[in-house]
Amino acid sequence: MKRDRYGKAKVLTQAEIEVLFSDGLLRSRDRALFGFCLYTACRVNEACTQLSEDVYNPLGRVRPEMIIRKCHAKGQLSSRVIPTSTDLEILLKQHSGEAGDYYLFPGRWGRGHIHPDSAALILREACKRVKIEGVSTHSFRRTALTQMSDNGVPLRIIQEISGHRNLEQLQKYLEVRDAQVKGAIASLSHLSYAGNPKFPEETEAESIF
Repeated sequence: MKRDRYGKAKVLTQAEIEVLFSDGLLRSRDRALFGFCLYTACRVNEACTQLSEDVYNPLGRVRPEMIIRKCHAKGQLSSRVIPTSTDLEILLKQHSGEAGDYYLFPGRWGRGHIHPDSAALILREACKRVKIEGVSTHSFRRTALTQMSDNGVPLRIIQEISGHRNLEQLQKYLEVRDAQVKGAIASLSHLSYAGNPKFPEETEAESIF
């Protein structure tokens, strides 16, 4: 699903997120699954193996914080606690009737948890439905971390959310946008020579070089 992105998942735009969640992902489970990836900046494997008890309290209400356990994370990640955003809370409330007793997203016939490959297939079909290319399950994590960076959130705080052990690993996730590159070049206007726009005329000897 990654296309001409040097192996990196696409960072979604606001418009793409809206159409994907409204017209692409048809089930409340699927919206909750990928909403969990987006609003906690977690990996798809972490979302697939998320425990119901870490999401809902004994009364069935969505917890104010999501616990993402180290045992479900990749080697470079550590356990972390992520505040529950309003958007994620809505999606999890809608999903509560389908949540498993043990896993938040149970597998087929209620056995185990949904497999990341199954999640990838669901997303692939959703993207076809709304004609979005270049998206993978990792797009939600990259989108979340890049959005935080774009909004000026310090890297150390983003690292706390992503769970990376070092900033070097984190920085590989962050997308550098064309507008940011243009802005960086535009900042060189402070070095302008425009204060002295008259240049001396070239002599015949100078012009041959």
